[in-house]
Amino acid sequence: MMGLIGWDMWILFFGYAIPMVISPGPGNTILAASGGRFGIRGSLRFWAGFEVSNLALCLLYGLGLGRALHRYPEVHEALKWTGTAYLLYLAWGFFRSSTTATAASDRTMTRLTFTDGLVSVALNPKIHSMILVMFSQFLDPSKSPSVQVVQFTVAFLLVCVGCHFPWIYGGKVILGRFSSERAVRIQGRVFGVCMLLVAAYIAFA
Repeated sequence: MMGLIGWDMWILFFGYAIPMVISPGPGNTILAASGGRFGIRGSLRFWAGFEVSNLALCLLYGLGLGRALHRYPEVHEALKWTGTAYLLYLAWGFFRSSTTATAASDRTMTRLTFTDGLVSVALNPKIHSMILVMFSQFLDPSKSPSVQVVQFTVAFLLVCVGCHFPWIYGGKVILGRFSSERAVRIQGRVFGVCMLLVAAYIAFA
């Protein structure tokens, strides 16, 4: 059928998408931090916003609007600095949470929301570049673009869900065991430092 993607292209697609999505980066760092601090259930809203934003970016870039925006270098520059500012805001939140009186209140105050998930992806230059390259490399001009975009978008979303869950679960397993007040405060400081390092990576990469 016109527009259906062949198995040879799927092999190339997954060979590109899986390593890119599962590799360490700003998004996976935040997912792991959320899993370690709030567990899987407490991270669901943030994770949902994260994947919805990935879905929206796939449709945006796949339908060509992203290419038009990406012609202007200032768009990427604005994303970089806005994303850096957002990561600094998250770092401040983690540092602030480390000074609260009890572990229970600490977990409640700093829980990441659905909107946080949307914003963290929308302001991540790495994800924009990854999705732009994905569609520029794998779309076949001889087939229906819209049909291909839908197929690649669904496949990419499945890859994201499958690759992001281990980061959340890993954060829960490794860091979730330490739930004392002192341990939670230390986690707040550690996660704050992680956000600072990721912000520096985005700013100066």
